[in-house]
Amino acid sequence: MKKILIAPSILSADFGKVYESIELINKSDADWIHCDVMDGRFVPNITFGFPVLAAVKRVAKKPLDVHLMIVEPENYLNDFKKAGADTLTVHLEASPHLHRTIHAIRDLGMSPGVAINPHTSIDLLYEIIGDIDLVCLMSVNPGFGGQKFIENTYSKIERLKNLIISKNSQAKIEIDGGVDFNNAAKLVAAGADVLVAGNTVFGANNPTEAILKLKNLTANTILN
Repeated sequence: MKKILIAPSILSADFGKVYESIELINKSDADWIHCDVMDGRFVPNITFGFPVLAAVKRVAKKPLDVHLMIVEPENYLNDFKKAGADTLTVHLEASPHLHRTIHAIRDLGMSPGVAINPHTSIDLLYEIIGDIDLVCLMSVNPGFGGQKFIENTYSKIERLKNLIISKNSQAKIEIDGGVDFNNAAKLVAAGADVLVAGNTVFGANNPTEAILKLKNLTANTILN
């Protein structure tokens, strides 16, 4: 049976208690820890870099799903490997030599992913879909947490799923932005494999229960 992965985003965690947040994820039903790296250039925000990521890795017992929202990601691949990234996702819009970058990520022993912004066409993934393990569909405009989910994402998932099948790709579909209890099941029904959840998890009174609720919602979708 298909397993849906839940990846809490530490961008929404309390960074004054980041150790506790990682330990919470470790003990929860979450599958990955999603880490958004922003440079203030590709997106209008700055988050954290290698020292924080390395500190998270020292505590984490789940794989680090690192999403680079930065320009010139190809210059920092080895640094992110050393910091502990397991999956490393770069933006198509920020990577003029995407094929080279994807293969460099794999050669370093990480799982390569490609992210696309809401306005970017699925068709631009045609030549690369067979080389990657993950497509991160941005369901909000990247740069900030807590944004409203873009409804066109559902049809985009379906089109991406058709492309993956047509190219015999093994790439997972990850949804990043505005994932909550109201849309999680529908996203999975459309074809999503990985759900990134920030405010839905860390804005809850009980984040562990929120993760479990997302797991149950998506499991029920698969069974039905």
